[in-house]
Amino acid sequence: MTAGREESVEPVQVQPVELRVLTGPNLYFLRPAVKLTLDATAALAADAGVMLGWQQVIAPTSSTVGMPGSDARAQAVADLAAALVRRVASGIRRRVPAVGRPGADGTVIAAFPFKHRDLAEAFGEAVAAAFGAVTEQGVPPRTAIAAARQRLRDIPVGPILRPLRPTIPVIAVTGTNGKTTTTRLISHLVRTWGRVPGWSSTDGIVIDGEIVETGDWSGPGGAARVLEDPRVQVAVTETARGGILLRGIGLAANDVSVVTNISPDHLGTLGVHTVEQLAEVKSVVPRITKPTGWAVLNGDDDLVYAMRTVTRARVWLYSADPENPRLAAVLDVGGRGMTVLDGEIVVLERGLDPVRVIDVTLVPLTLGGASRVNLSNVLAATAAALGIGCDLATVRAGLSSFAGDAAHNAGRLNTYLAGPSVAESTVVILDLAHNEASLESLLEVGTAFRRPGGELVTIVGTAGDRPDEAIHAMGSIAARHADRVVIADKEKYLRGREPGEMAELWRSGATEAGVVEVPEFPDELSALRALLDADLPPGSAIAVCTLEQRLETIDELTARGGHELTPAEIVERVSGQA
Repeated sequence: MTAGREESVEPVQVQPVELRVLTGPNLYFLRPAVKLTLDATAALAADAGVMLGWQQVIAPTSSTVGMPGSDARAQAVADLAAALVRRVASGIRRRVPAVGRPGADGTVIAAFPFKHRDLAEAFGEAVAAAFGAVTEQGVPPRTAIAAARQRLRDIPVGPILRPLRPTIPVIAVTGTNGKTTTTRLISHLVRTWGRVPGWSSTDGIVIDGEIVETGDWSGPGGAARVLEDPRVQVAVTETARGGILLRGIGLAANDVSVVTNISPDHLGTLGVHTVEQLAEVKSVVPRITKPTGWAVLNGDDDLVYAMRTVTRARVWLYSADPENPRLAAVLDVGGRGMTVLDGEIVVLERGLDPVRVIDVTLVPLTLGGASRVNLSNVLAATAAALGIGCDLATVRAGLSSFAGDAAHNAGRLNTYLAGPSVAESTVVILDLAHNEASLESLLEVGTAFRRPGGELVTIVGTAGDRPDEAIHAMGSIAARHADRVVIADKEKYLRGREPGEMAELWRSGATEAGVVEVPEFPDELSALRALLDADLPPGSAIAVCTLEQRLETIDELTARGGHELTPAEIVERVSGQA
């Protein structure tokens, strides 16, 4: 490396707040990149004249300075940091594109792509030192830039950062809710097709139906583990926001992408504060879908529908509403649609008659039509399977044989009868309802399983890493939709909160909805036992936000003579024909 003709100066030792190497497509670029987080406190507060002086040297094309502490200043400082990346790069005879964004808590982010890991890290540290020297220590910009360039002289470039380029078909699933269910169903359809699927999700890694790793494998490591198994013929990857933000996506491209929905979840963490920002993160998945592939998008979600403009792939839109005008709009530009006509799931294509797939009542995962969310997941999975090459007969067979039970979809709307009578006994629904949207889905199903004269009771609880506002909102949702609400504490999932803290948030939300009597129990199992011992009215339903004790709850129901509802019993209960 050479620093050109710049004078030799001592580098200023200012460290970045964070230097993160993103090893695959990410929020900023569709290739490996560095995300550099810089302390911008001094620059955000600097006098306008000082800021203008920095810009004239580092970023002469900048159009605004902004008032100290303003949003405009934050963007101007972020642009300054990105321009500094480009200036330092030009001195080592490289052209490096860069983007700048305001960060959180007085920081800005400068992101730039790089091929070589060692050089990328050294370059980021040099830029951070230059930025700190200028904004914090008053070093003239040209001197700081020269120091950064000198610092990079003779730096070994290191290994090349290369995301995986799969040789087998890949279906990537992302969104806020429904990812795991959709991933499981797609994998089941692939197995029914006679191919060996490997899938990674928040539940682990599964190869051809066999669990080989447990835990959360929804990041790039999970995709890599699936692809390294020589048995796998189709990879199905659940792609979560955390992996995209912290490491990038592990794959250079996918053949089919699925985006289920975007709703508030984990806002306020990892720099994501709004649903619009969350959508931007999730949109990386369809952005890397091959032009010959399909981006399967939820047409009922505004933020997901907007992703059609950022993908190179053909768009396959799905909506349970056949009158959704977005379906026609996508068909007009050569895409496909998936919807429900006269109770049947159908494929739409411009100029052709609807292709009938299967009657909704023959798809057990829809819980006899009681779960709109699962119907949406079925539409998405069907489009993805067809998009990867599955034939209609395979899809029909797979949809009719995938039940919404613990064997196929553990922890997601699993239904149990707590007594002998399908019509009169209490039904217990277990679901990992962890945010507002998933709780509303659980309560919708609970309402469908409650018979006339029965009650809907909700056992609420979630992990402590949810924002206060989210827990409060969930308390209000539960109180508005259920006849009674009880709290199950989560001792193992406080995530830094004090005991009793979350219960107060649940109660405040319920009070907002007009419910002030909200009993509290130490855990899910004790709450359920109390409700079952209370002799609820015939035809009641208990909706449980289960996180800690799902298996213990199932054992309790079984010990009381209960059992998991069969698909036929589910239809019998929700149709009212028992």
